[in-house]
Amino acid sequence: MVSSAQAAAASSQPLLSSVAVSVQVHCNFQPFPTFSAIIFFKPSFEEAQAIEKEEMLMERPASLLREGEDLQWDNPSTSSMRARFETMIRKAQDDICAAVEDVDGIKFREDSWIRPGGGGGISRVLQDGNVWEKAGVNVSVVYGTMPPEAYRAATGGGSDNKPAANKAGRIPFFAAGISSVMHPKNPFAPTVHFNYRYFETDSPPDVAGAPKAWWFGGGTDLTPSYIFDEDVAHFHQVQKQACDKHDLAFYPKFKQWCDDYFLIKHRGERRGLGGIFFDDLNDRDGEKLLAFSTECANSVIPAYIPLIKKRKDMPFSPEHKDWQQLRRGRYVEFNLVYDRGTTFGLKTGGRIESILMSLPLTARWEYDHQPEAGTEEWKLLDACRNPKEWAPVS
Repeated sequence: MVSSAQAAAASSQPLLSSVAVSVQVHCNFQPFPTFSAIIFFKPSFEEAQAIEKEEMLMERPASLLREGEDLQWDNPSTSSMRARFETMIRKAQDDICAAVEDVDGIKFREDSWIRPGGGGGISRVLQDGNVWEKAGVNVSVVYGTMPPEAYRAATGGGSDNKPAANKAGRIPFFAAGISSVMHPKNPFAPTVHFNYRYFETDSPPDVAGAPKAWWFGGGTDLTPSYIFDEDVAHFHQVQKQACDKHDLAFYPKFKQWCDDYFLIKHRGERRGLGGIFFDDLNDRDGEKLLAFSTECANSVIPAYIPLIKKRKDMPFSPEHKDWQQLRRGRYVEFNLVYDRGTTFGLKTGGRIESILMSLPLTARWEYDHQPEAGTEEWKLLDACRNPKEWAPVS
């Protein structure tokens, strides 16, 4: 796999005038950020529109997979990785939405859609609730195609089937994922974001030996407006515990990756206080990586909901709310300027309501705002500029 840094160094085009291929694949099932195997090129309009327009449904479908792929989808011994991953993200969506509704007292609105050629999505949004200003949890299954040069970059250019890859033309892909952002009303309660996804490329039916590949990606991160050290430590400790069950090297590696990814370059600060972020994972058995992704998705509730319960009813002043709105402005800046999924989705005709679901209802910008040194606001900003180790590795 090529890293985003390697791909950027190899490209003479700036990020926003080029496109990361795997963003094309992922952006339509989530409004968030995390993509594998980045290669930069400028697609034509036709290439950008490689995913069919969605059709809204009155009721959610039993499965978002193409007909036949969902056979025995709930039987782990016979179902495909595609079906089992969909099962996982659908359950995670149900569990997390139920936990949020239990705290907020308001139900999510649900929109479901499918595409004629297969795939679709389920968006759930809670807006103007008792606890959350805006919370969304989306799942999606996407089928599409990408050019062979995208595949070669995604696999490091070392495929043994390069002649077949060249002959194949556009290569079919499959992507499935769950993603969420939750913005609470109380400035002392933190925002959370998570995203977990699975990706495959397939071979065209008329080209023998054409390339195939698969990988997992995802992450969970915390964005508070005010720091409570015990809250951030709890959040990171839950991420570390989930990682440690599968590989002791995961947490330190993925924590650093998270700090690096969510950097707002023009501000010189991170969007928040991090968590974990990983991509391009296919270095071990797929069953093990599915189990790891499931563990991470299941960690969202114990990592986040206790923090909301502790902070949602704390009294706050208009000044506290103003600072929260300023930090929400930083969130908007990252998502619209640097988040690859958002920027590409806006250019390529993805489902706009899902793409922009990550943005808060309200945000604020003040000219040259600088918190006074030593204040709680300064403490948060300092932590965003200088990431800390919240769950030290022994």
